[in-house]
Amino acid sequence: MTDAQQLAQQILDTVGGSSNIADVENCMTRLRVEVSSPASVDLPGLQAIDGVMAAIAAGSNLQIVLGPGLVDRVAVDLEALRSGSATPAGAASASVSPEELAARGAAIKASARSRSDGRTMRAIRRISAIFIPLIPALIACGLIAGINGILTNLGWLPGITPFLAVLSSGFLSLLAVFVGMNAAKEFGGTPILGGAVGGIIVAAGVANVTVFGETLAPGQGGVLGAMAGGILAAYVERFMRKVTPDVIALIVVPTVTVLVAGSVTLGVLMSVAGVISVAIGTAAAWLLANGGAFAGFILGGFFLPLVMTGMHQALTPIHTTLIDQTGWTVLLPVLAMGGAGQIGAAIALWMRFRHNEALSRTIRGALPAGLLGVGEPLIYGVTLPLGRPFITACIGGAFGGGVVGLFDQLGHSVGAIAIGASDLSLIPLLNGSSGYGWALLGYGSGLVVAYVVGFVATLLFGVSASVKADLEAQSTASPGDPVAPAAPLDVEVTPVDSVGAAR
Repeated sequence: MTDAQQLAQQILDTVGGSSNIADVENCMTRLRVEVSSPASVDLPGLQAIDGVMAAIAAGSNLQIVLGPGLVDRVAVDLEALRSGSATPAGAASASVSPEELAARGAAIKASARSRSDGRTMRAIRRISAIFIPLIPALIACGLIAGINGILTNLGWLPGITPFLAVLSSGFLSLLAVFVGMNAAKEFGGTPILGGAVGGIIVAAGVANVTVFGETLAPGQGGVLGAMAGGILAAYVERFMRKVTPDVIALIVVPTVTVLVAGSVTLGVLMSVAGVISVAIGTAAAWLLANGGAFAGFILGGFFLPLVMTGMHQALTPIHTTLIDQTGWTVLLPVLAMGGAGQIGAAIALWMRFRHNEALSRTIRGALPAGLLGVGEPLIYGVTLPLGRPFITACIGGAFGGGVVGLFDQLGHSVGAIAIGASDLSLIPLLNGSSGYGWALLGYGSGLVVAYVVGFVATLLFGVSASVKADLEAQSTASPGDPVAPAAPLDVEVTPVDSVGAAR
């Protein structure tokens, strides 16, 4: 057994065995192991293994630092041990019954399906992780741009507005560079090389390049092209590090990475991503301009279930693309109505069962965060555990989304110039085709309708008879009387990572 095989076996033993491993991959120095049960991992034992430089656990994801070269061999051996292709020495074959074979087949099929589902969600999380670090700068530049727009429209401080314009636009003009850097980093490459490839998209010299008979334009392909280029750069770099001798790696690897990934980005990805970006913008504008209230109703009503499953993260690149292309995203204000409907539902529950101290305490703790756009505490601590309030919250979100969609249909589009905020915190970031005033009117009207409908629907239909009886039994007759604890609701809520209206 080689050192790499021995190390792979030790890692396998400390992470809970092959049945606890959902996926294995590696970058230049780290082994990334996705586990099914984090509780089954012996992290101290893993960190104590000779050859493991460091081991970090982040939920179900383990990052094991092994160093270059060795990590590639260990990844191959660990995958072989996990899949069973590496047979222990001296293992004897044994006959099994047809029933046992059938059971094994069913288990393998279920495991494969589970891994497939896991890979889909991990892919979404990885794409979302490219854009999440950009959100603070998007919010900051968006707010500065909003302030500058108001000052310009009012004719105030004309000597200051050019200064603010530069502060707000500098980051956005280089957004493709930062996306390329984050994409390369997320997929195991060197960030600065991903940035070099992403920078090609916004380079002025692009206007002198003709591809397939079409002259390219600086910025064509936007963040989608930069993301694809950064990911490609990471894969090219990882391959080159495997095949390049160490003595010339410093020169050869980055040069070939930028040359290959940059050429593909310039020759293919910019054109393809440009078509996709335009299609996304056109589709979003057409949907709300023509579907109007109906489209807003559907989008606002079905957004909370997306948040619950984590699928909302797939919308982050779309929001960023729309902001990069038109200056705002028309989808975010509509989707934010889902959280507004939930606030109305939570207030209704608070009023109806105000003597239930456990439920009231949970709502009091989660409601301020919800008003600022962080809705997971209300989802997982209040509406979803009770069942029906989650549905009535979606109904409130649907009607609020319908109102915002109606404004779009009437020609007064409501957009957000940055992501990362929703509900009341999105108000300073509004803009649209008819200016801030119309955008504020459309968004504010949607919020009010979502609050009211979510409140009324929950008050009338949000609690079944059995749940109502349980909550009232746990309540007191008056605020001064003793309170019986409500175990199903008196829980500590840990919000999951989300973006913008996803909250």
